[in-house]
Amino acid sequence: MKRRSFIKKVSAGFLGLGMLPGIFRNGYGNVVDKKSEPVFVTQIENQVRFFTKAVTKPVNVTFIADTHLHHYDDRELPYKQYSDRMAGAYNETRHFRSGERTNPKECFDQTLNHAVESESDLIVLGGDIFSFPSEAAIEWAYNKLEDAGIPYLYVAGNHDWHYEGMEGSLEHLRAEWIEKRLLPLYHGKNPMMSFKDVKGIRFLAIDNSTYQISDEQLEFFRKQVQSAMPLVLVMHIPLYAPGRSISYGCGHPEWGAETDKNYKLERRPRWPEGGHTNTTMDFYREVFSAPNLLGVFAGHVHRQSMEMINGKPQFVSDDNASGAFLDIQFKHHSSKIKH
Repeated sequence: MKRRSFIKKVSAGFLGLGMLPGIFRNGYGNVVDKKSEPVFVTQIENQVRFFTKAVTKPVNVTFIADTHLHHYDDRELPYKQYSDRMAGAYNETRHFRSGERTNPKECFDQTLNHAVESESDLIVLGGDIFSFPSEAAIEWAYNKLEDAGIPYLYVAGNHDWHYEGMEGSLEHLRAEWIEKRLLPLYHGKNPMMSFKDVKGIRFLAIDNSTYQISDEQLEFFRKQVQSAMPLVLVMHIPLYAPGRSISYGCGHPEWGAETDKNYKLERRPRWPEGGHTNTTMDFYREVFSAPNLLGVFAGHVHRQSMEMINGKPQFVSDDNASGAFLDIQFKHHSSKIKH
């Protein structure tokens, strides 16, 4: 697939300052109740840095999305009619920095090497690691992740479980192919919603790969907010941000059948006429009003961006098929803002 030009070398310097009002606890039970305690957030190229009093120990995270691994063996032959288009979509890419020719397997391998060399505490897999649920690709990635020896948190993207043209609702197909192929990547956790605590930060993985949020997922998120721990939310599809395209579609007020331009190409059911459910819209509002939410990380659009919504930053990663990833650090910061 032809690769667009990479964004400017320095995408952003000081991107934003968000406030976390109200009381929250770090993972060691310490209450942080300074209503004006700031969270400084910066991004330079693919490096994201958080500085907050809510963090007591440094946490390093490697965020990977949209690798689109696609290789397969004879086991995939019965499904070839459903995977032909995506199997040919990312055979060769251009590296996001050098512009040199590369491919998804090489990029995924290099990113895992970075995670090891940088001593990442957590690898976050933000969906579309696969172009379709190929057994060979999933086994290859699973073995690579296990060999890296770093804890990882996985949330599915819309391509991870989608065989184009296969009959069934999106919800049914997602459940079927997670169970048949993707399940080892969850290490026994609920594929629709789970969390992992790392040095006092709680990383939430919520599957929104159908663009919608269920009642159970909303209730799960509410419980995490009540925990008062510093939260980082990970999903595949970005949350709606004014001025962004319909691809930032979770909670987008115009999401629905009229704006679904790709359902024929992707051979899937069209988005619903009525748009989002009330639950999805409630989730959107509650995410950006959660007092202990540090930020949101997503993929899907294959273009790096940052949006500040109600004082909360959302970071979207460029695609790992071309080698891109986010290098994220959370650090303690105790200085006060003088008024």
